[in-house]
Amino acid sequence: QVQLVESGGGSVQAGGSLKLSCVVSGYIVRPCAMAWYRQAPGKDRELVSTIGSDGTTTYADSVKGRFTISQNNAKNTLALQMNSLKTEDTAVYYCLASFRIIQTGRCESQYWGQGTQVTVSS
Repeated sequence: QVQLVESGGGSVQAGGSLKLSCVVSGYIVRPCAMAWYRQAPGKDRELVSTIGSDGTTTYADSVKGRFTISQNNAKNTLALQMNSLKTEDTAVYYCLASFRIIQTGRCESQYWGQGTQVTVSS
């Protein structure tokens, strides 16, 4: 029973920083990929950043140079360091873990955290 729990959200002024954490438990095999998504009120959920099992990372253009994704395998955690925050970063942030489906070989068995609120004020 895979579970993901996010923490570290809160309120911060524009230009400030926050670090989000995601603790993953209940897995037998390691995820083939992990990611952070976010969703603002009335908006579609968008991909913020990904990290593969080989350590390869991707970032949305809107956060590139400001956010950093990382893993700590020993602690079973995923982190998102957010610097130079802007009001448009305000959203609920969700942690995602993906596991490979043996029958198809695709990395698409997804588990989501409950989300953590990030509010950036001007």
